[in-house]
Amino acid sequence: MAHNHPSPESDAEKTPCRDDCCCGSREQPAATCDCGSGDDPHWRAGPGPAALTETFTVDGLDCADCAATLEKSIGRLNGVIGVDINFAAAMMRVTYDRAQIRPEEIERAVGGFGYRAALVSAAGRPEVRRSVFRLSGLDCADCAANLERRVGALLGVCSVQVNFAAGTMTVEHTAPVAGILKTVEQAGYKAEREEAGRHRPDVTSAWWTHRRTQATIVSGIVLAAAGTLDLLGFGDPVVIPLYAAAAIVGGYSTAKRGLYGLRSLTFDMNLLMTVAVIGAAAIGEWSEGATVAFLFSLGNALQTYTMDRTRQSIRTLMDLAPPDALVRRNGVEQRLPVEEVAVGDLIIVRPGERIAMDGTVRSGASAVNQATITGESLPVEKAVGDTVYAGTVNEHGVLEIEVTRVAADSTLAKIMHLVEEAQAQKAPSQQFVDLFARYYTPAVLLAAAGTMVVPWLLFGQDFATWFYTGLVLLVISCPCALVISTPVSIVSAIGNASHSGVLIKGGAYLEQMGTIQAVAFDKTGTLTHGRPVVTDILPLGGRTERDLLAVAAAVEKRSEHPLAMAVVERAGDLPLQPATNFKALVGRGVRADVDGQTVYVGNLRLFEELGLNPAQYEATVTGFEEEGKTVMLVGSGSAISGMIAVADTLRSGGRDAVSALRRAGVKQIAMLTGDNRRVAGFIGKSLGLDACYSDLLPQEKVAAVQEMTREFGPVAMVGDGVNDAPALAAASVGIAMGVAGSDTALETADIALMSDDLGKLAYVIDLSRRTVAVVKQNIGFAILVKLVFVALTVLGFVDLWLAVLADTGSSLLVTVNGMRLMQKTG
Repeated sequence: MAHNHPSPESDAEKTPCRDDCCCGSREQPAATCDCGSGDDPHWRAGPGPAALTETFTVDGLDCADCAATLEKSIGRLNGVIGVDINFAAAMMRVTYDRAQIRPEEIERAVGGFGYRAALVSAAGRPEVRRSVFRLSGLDCADCAANLERRVGALLGVCSVQVNFAAGTMTVEHTAPVAGILKTVEQAGYKAEREEAGRHRPDVTSAWWTHRRTQATIVSGIVLAAAGTLDLLGFGDPVVIPLYAAAAIVGGYSTAKRGLYGLRSLTFDMNLLMTVAVIGAAAIGEWSEGATVAFLFSLGNALQTYTMDRTRQSIRTLMDLAPPDALVRRNGVEQRLPVEEVAVGDLIIVRPGERIAMDGTVRSGASAVNQATITGESLPVEKAVGDTVYAGTVNEHGVLEIEVTRVAADSTLAKIMHLVEEAQAQKAPSQQFVDLFARYYTPAVLLAAAGTMVVPWLLFGQDFATWFYTGLVLLVISCPCALVISTPVSIVSAIGNASHSGVLIKGGAYLEQMGTIQAVAFDKTGTLTHGRPVVTDILPLGGRTERDLLAVAAAVEKRSEHPLAMAVVERAGDLPLQPATNFKALVGRGVRADVDGQTVYVGNLRLFEELGLNPAQYEATVTGFEEEGKTVMLVGSGSAISGMIAVADTLRSGGRDAVSALRRAGVKQIAMLTGDNRRVAGFIGKSLGLDACYSDLLPQEKVAAVQEMTREFGPVAMVGDGVNDAPALAAASVGIAMGVAGSDTALETADIALMSDDLGKLAYVIDLSRRTVAVVKQNIGFAILVKLVFVALTVLGFVDLWLAVLADTGSSLLVTVNGMRLMQKTG
């Protein structure tokens, strides 16, 4: 295949091409020939003097394989030097020889493949923006998919994702926002654009103010009036117009959505119901048609209400952060919207107020209720230097807080964003439902069409009778209950967890937690606090604890080692003598001169080197180590003055958490640590663990997790979310705990515990198992109702209105059943 290089200028430096260069020339300008492969049609010579690189938007590109085919085909055009198609953004970047091909020819070539290409000029190129819209009235997953396709087909829309569970739509676009809003409105929904940093708009209003609800009420009243008059013997000239009016009022929104979808060759339940109503009217079943329109409208109104309630369980999180804050700037206090508060500003929070921004306490002390972030039931004491979070409540005392994050980047905002992303992730059960619906709906549609015409054409049966039966099957074919059975359950469960201080990153992880057979804990920062404290002070030679601690702290004050910090912290306000000539003795301890005497603080090896023969204290040291403590000896060059034991203390409630996991059916509970065998054994015994893996390097922790997986089945690894990344990734589910304020842990963990409460693990396992049970109930019930009514229809026992009632009723029942997972237990 020949490459069409731009014509080189006469003074261009020429260098030999490779022997297998596909340009067909052994000598080309260095500026224009840099062939990396003789077989790659996309990679041409680099842009030369006649070359130009332009970007085109490509509309209608619906699969990555199609994008690859288009890329290859455009790459073969005469004059095209290089092509790169970004399928996700629906953008095509083309480098071409402007002397051989023009942009219009490229656009026409793309059009020949069934797509639309439009040149985005390099000069004044519109910026691709990312907008998030809140949607109202979105009552089924099928409708969400249709809306996504319609908005995605707009010129200037690069990508679109409708999150049915959260009621949001994310669009990357160059098109005006007004055009997107108009398209959503034409589809029968309401949208409002979010603005970064601002409070999210609540597009959900009182149920009785919705136009669809009002139309349903009017339709019901008219239908009741028509039915009453029909029973009283009034003739068709009176009741048929009333039935028609009830059908039009109740079915207008449905017909609008259905016909709008038909324009993009999308067949959804709205279209099916519209056909059913029109078909009923066509064969003279006016009362049936009006009843179908009313019942379907009623079902959608109720379903919209219940789904909005479910979505609000998440959106209420953001409402917890105040819209404004009292800010002190240049000595002047003023109340400003949170969007105008900058990092470094000082905000003032009075008792009883909610904290508006993430920040650090600079003045004051108080107790702060952090339940919205961590799920902790008791307030946490806060003082100067402590971190506080937006949306939490200042119980008492005035706090002056330096802002460390803008409103859009607060921990609360990140949690809400990640929860909504998690709700959009399809669980394995939902993938099964989608697969089932993909074959079920067309099959029933074909059966309905066959039922309408086959008995009439082949057997001379009454057309109206079988046409009516086909309409009933058409209504039953709507997989509404089946499609909504899983997402409403997943949304409810994830919302429940988020209100309890647990962030679950998707339905797959939620379901996986119910299968966990083994749990592996990291030690430091997970089972322990991760901060050493002094546990024992043992003075020798007539010294007091106070004297020993003061001397040790005077030396350790110059050290940055965690053990040294523990000693200094324990010394508190004790008067300390100045230390001079400080020196760190690597692997042994430290040395300094205090009050004219050289003082040593270190391990047994240090004092052995000083010739003091500390063997007499070895039994005491071993006893401390068996309790999981590290021992430091304190003394001079001539005598040992005492010992100080330091330990990373266990978290409270650890043993109870382990017991709760056992009650939840976990077979194996183990600890993975880099600490020595004695420390690991002590902690394992204290907590009642089944196994302790000690002296492990990070890669050895991965091997331990894999070994547990082979022996017991799915494993959950619990760590701090940062240092344990390899082991967390190797586990079936990676759980990071105590991650409030930690962006890294929030992003990387499969499940994040916002507080340090180990008891939340058993709660997550229980929530997972309840969720899986509810999902199975919903799927089983939805399929059973469909199969039963299909069979009854064939036998002639189901009317059209009864079919709608069954479809709508089953959808509402699975929705309400899924919403039970919003309720907190325990």
